[in-house]
Amino acid sequence: MRHMSEESGNRRRDERRVSSRIQREVMRIVLDRKLRPGDPLPTESELMADLGVGRHFVREALQALQALDIVEIRHGYGTYVGQASLTPFVDGLTFRTLVRPDDEMEALSEILQVREVLEEGLIRRVAVTLAEPDLDRLEAVVDGMEAAAREGRAFPELDQEFHALLYGNLGNALVPQLLGAFWTVFRRVARAHGWSDAAAPRLTARRHRDIVTALRARDAEGAERAMADHFRGIEMRAARERGGRFER
Repeated sequence: MRHMSEESGNRRRDERRVSSRIQREVMRIVLDRKLRPGDPLPTESELMADLGVGRHFVREALQALQALDIVEIRHGYGTYVGQASLTPFVDGLTFRTLVRPDDEMEALSEILQVREVLEEGLIRRVAVTLAEPDLDRLEAVVDGMEAAAREGRAFPELDQEFHALLYGNLGNALVPQLLGAFWTVFRRVARAHGWSDAAAPRLTARRHRDIVTALRARDAEGAERAMADHFRGIEMRAARERGGRFER
């Protein structure tokens, strides 16, 4: 019985190694052929012939790559290059946070810390590059926040729009994707724990106003301080309201 168990374990390890090798080979094909998202990949039969493996291994590898959004399997049509989005990262990070119920606030704090480091570093750069039309758009969003706050309404969509606009002129497509990923994880965790969006909208609006005011003055250090204050507020409210309400 023990011998059979060892054989089964060895076989599974061998299969995982083969599957990992095929995944790397498929990615190499995409890169070597300079394929773009949406371009068709070789058929299963072609991959079997090129890689010297059976259909089972090819399908297993393609399914693993589909989970990573590296390939897209369209049943009845074929396999295509995926978008390589951050969706798997978001799903994994959400799970990592929720799977730590006894330490959820530390997990949430870790996410905030990473985002804080990213935004505080970037805001010094945009402080000297934002054009007046960019500042006008940011100010309009803050006006909307303040109007919502006067009515006692939360404004998560405006908050997200503000941070997206803030770094839009950097020309770095990865920045909004990363910020959006952290945002999505945070919101998912909040919903999972039943936290609402009803706490301190006036304070949140004021902190965003402080950021725009510093940016208008081309005060990079002031903008960084205002952003730090914003994140301190998020962390304090998340810790205080872990059993109840939650506000961004």
